[in-house]
Amino acid sequence: MSDSHHVPSPTPFWRRPFRVIRENRRAYLALNAAAYGLLVAGFAVGLLFPELPAARAATLETDGTGELVTAVASSAPLFAVVILAVNVFRLSLLTIVLPSLIVPFAGLALFGWWAVVTGVTLVPSIPVGWVALIPHSLTVLIELQAYILLLLGSYLLGRSWLQPKRVGALTRRRGYVRGLKSLGLLALPALLLLVVGAAWEAVSLRYLVHPLSQILL
Repeated sequence: MSDSHHVPSPTPFWRRPFRVIRENRRAYLALNAAAYGLLVAGFAVGLLFPELPAARAATLETDGTGELVTAVASSAPLFAVVILAVNVFRLSLLTIVLPSLIVPFAGLALFGWWAVVTGVTLVPSIPVGWVALIPHSLTVLIELQAYILLLLGSYLLGRSWLQPKRVGALTRRRGYVRGLKSLGLLALPALLLLVVGAAWEAVSLRYLVHPLSQILL
């Protein structure tokens, strides 16, 4: 006699982040709109007030960022490693994840400010800068998707922390743990996207900008 009860197979580990996104589709789409919207808003502000991008460029030179980029840009692999380290530690961990572990949704607010400032910074001051934006637009698309996944995880952490019953938890502590699991799942594809984005950014800036500028300028 065959067993009439069907036991669903567990979701493969690599598919679990996609399930989290699917179950929170509205929040994911809202975060996409906010992240790209704030970046574009910052870019528009930079176009309207050219002194702001100029001031940002001066700041990057003063704090040593420009010197670091110049030092490592000659080697695409080294450049990619530096980009990945900055994106993982300074932006992903220090800007989004760690603040959200301490204060609910703090990482979302900090990232929002970063997106606006970055939009201003992206405004080119010389013609070759506009050429560089062609391949760099793909970099922005890839890396922002990584940050959006971390933003979604931070949002789910904060929501589970403050409203544990929404995730079937009896206490805020248990809600925090469940939210932390969601954040951890989303961090995996986010890291993969950051690796791809860093590789593309290094290769495109090292090998594509100059040929493109020769053709377009």
